[in-house]
Amino acid sequence: MHLKTKELILCALFIALVTVGTFIKIPVGTDVYTLQFLFTLLAGLLLGPRLGAIAVGTYVVMGLVGIPVFASGGGPGYIAQPTFGYLLGFIVQAWVNGTLVRKAKEISFRSLMEANLAGMAVVYLFGMVWFYVVSNHIINAPISLWAVVWYCGILQVIPDAILCVGAAMIGLRGYKAGIWLDAKR
Repeated sequence: MHLKTKELILCALFIALVTVGTFIKIPVGTDVYTLQFLFTLLAGLLLGPRLGAIAVGTYVVMGLVGIPVFASGGGPGYIAQPTFGYLLGFIVQAWVNGTLVRKAKEISFRSLMEANLAGMAVVYLFGMVWFYVVSNHIINAPISLWAVVWYCGILQVIPDAILCVGAAMIGLRGYKAGIWLDAKR
């Protein structure tokens, strides 16, 4: 695969944004949210499916080789963390929302939101399945399927939906400004 200079620079920018977003912590009650998901959504929207997935995938690989870009550091042991599925989900999410918005009949707030919500569903699927399997079968911290759905899904929907709205608004501005890669005009 051969990337152009502009593509390399934009991928690097999104790797940096996802990393910074991981460390921007917003406390809400007893939970803490980050902007990591916002930037993975924007990677798919602005870079397109291929480059968005490459950027987010590179971020994940960087963390797995030991660069402390994840919320709790990095290293190959992160694979055994119950939350690692969300990181895998972010890669697929960037590809999914980037693909869906590129196939939309028109670029609008609605088409961006639909793409982002589909991407959010992908992240939840990967995240909750991984959380359940690792908790119950690898680290011996049993948790019921309902508890996983409640804590890892239902309680996260509103904050993540807000990030989907923000990404749709920023993505629409980016489209109108002509900064999308592989965008249909």
